[in-house]
Amino acid sequence: MTKEKEVKEPLFHITKRKSMNWWQSLLTKGASIFAAVIVVGILSIVLIGQNPFRIFGTFFKGLFIDPWTLMLDTALLLGFGLAILPAFKMKYWNMGANGQILMSCLAAIYCMIEFTGKMPEPLIILLMFVASVLMGILWAVIPAIFKAFFNTNETLFTLMMNYMAIGLVNHFSYKHTNYNQVNIGIVNQLTKEAWLPQLGNKYVLPILIIAALTVLMYVYLKYSKHGYEISVVGESQNTARYVGINVRKVVIRTLGVCGVICGIIGFLYAGAISHTVSESTATLGFTAILIAWLAKFNPFVMVATALFVVCLKTGTGQINMDYSLGSTYFADIVTGILFFFVIGSEFFTNYKIKAGSRIRGIIDRIKKLFRKKKKAPAAENMASAGDISEKTEDADVSEHTNKEEIKK
Repeated sequence: MTKEKEVKEPLFHITKRKSMNWWQSLLTKGASIFAAVIVVGILSIVLIGQNPFRIFGTFFKGLFIDPWTLMLDTALLLGFGLAILPAFKMKYWNMGANGQILMSCLAAIYCMIEFTGKMPEPLIILLMFVASVLMGILWAVIPAIFKAFFNTNETLFTLMMNYMAIGLVNHFSYKHTNYNQVNIGIVNQLTKEAWLPQLGNKYVLPILIIAALTVLMYVYLKYSKHGYEISVVGESQNTARYVGINVRKVVIRTLGVCGVICGIIGFLYAGAISHTVSESTATLGFTAILIAWLAKFNPFVMVATALFVVCLKTGTGQINMDYSLGSTYFADIVTGILFFFVIGSEFFTNYKIKAGSRIRGIIDRIKKLFRKKKKAPAAENMASAGDISEKTEDADVSEHTNKEEIKK
C-alpha cells in the first residue's frame, strides 16, 4: 500500500483583483516610494557616510537648477513613449524606437547638409520634415510587413534594425568627415540656416509640439475607429478577424503611425535640439517602454511617469556631482531601487494576498496571548481591591469592639 502524499494548504493565497480604486492605487505607489526612500536613506549612510536628509536635499536642489532642461528632457522622453504607444497597445513589441528616430534624424541632417545654400530656407525645413517622417515610416513598417505576412518575431527584428541604424549613422558620419571621426558636429553652427525658429528660447517649440502630439494621440487611441481596431487586435487577433478587421492592415498602419511620431521627434532633434546626429542621439527608447507601461498606456498619465523618471535621473546626477563620487554607481543604485519598488507595487495593485488557515491560526494564538496578558493585570487589580476591602472590614470590626470595651 502506498501512502498518499498529504497536500498542505499554502501559507498565502494570491488572487487577482477585479479592480482597484484610483486612490488605492495612488496610495500603494506612494507607500512603495516611501519604502524606497527609507532604503535609499540607509544606503546613503552605509555607502557615502552622509546624512540622508542632506542627500535628499541635494536631490531636490538638482531639480531646480535648470527647469527648462528638465521640461525638455521630460518632453523628449514623452515623445519616445508616444512613438511606441500604439504598437504596444496592439501588443506589438516595438523595440526599435531608437533606430527609427535615429534614421529620421539622419534623413533630416542629410537634407540640411546637402541643400543648404541651394534652396530657400523654408523649403529646406519642409524637405527635412518630409524626409524625416518618410524615413521613420519606412524603418517602422519594414518589420511590420514581415510580422504581418510571415509572423516574424518583432522584438528581435526591431532590435536588429536598431543596430543597422547605428551602423548607417556611423558610416554617414565617417564619410562626411572624410573618415576622420564619428561625430559630424553641429551642422550650420555659424549661420544657423535650416534651424527651426525659437519661441523665446530653444526649448519652447519642441515642448509645445510634443504636448500637441500627446493630445492628438489620446484622441486617436480613444475616439477614432483606428484606435478601436488597435484595442481589438491587441486583445485577440481571432476576435478581430471574426468581426471583420483586417489584422495585417491594422498592424502595418499602426506601425506607420509610430513611424510618423518617430519622424517628428527625429526632425526636432535635427532642427531644434541637437542639430547633429550620432549613435548617442536617440537612446531613450527602452526607458520609454517603462514610462508607457507604468502609465498603463495612457498618454496623459505618461506625462507624470516621464517627469518622475527624468527627475530621478536629474536628482541622482546632482548627488553624484556634489559629492564627487567619480562614477555613477550610487545614482544607478538609487534609480534601480526606486524602479524596483515602483514596479513591485504593480503586484499589489493587480493582486491581493490572503493568509492561509495556518497563518490565521498563528495570528489567533497571538491575539489570545495578548488577551490573557490584558486579563491577568485586571484580575490582580480585582484581587488587590478585594484584599483592601477585607482589611477595611476587619479594621471596622476591631474598632467597634474597642469602643464596646471602653463603654464597659
